[in-house]
Amino acid sequence: MKLRCATLSLLAVLALSSHDAGAAPLTMSQAIAKVQRETHGKVLSAETKTQGKKEIYRIKVLTHEGQVRIVEVPAE
Repeated sequence: MKLRCATLSLLAVLALSSHDAGAAPLTMSQAIAKVQRETHGKVLSAETKTQGKKEIYRIKVLTHEGQVRIVEVPAE
């Protein structure tokens, strides 16, 4: 249970974190690489979603624990 909470916390941080405000927007490939690097999981799929005027990359990851998680990364 503690491991699951830690994993959920990590994924929440990834979803809310973004890079420098003055930097160029992330590409889908960069977002995938970031999620793969930070979760050490296997990316199963990725898609772009729009929330209002903002783009979000929705990335599905298979964790080492065998669980599928969704990580959302802002493009900006």
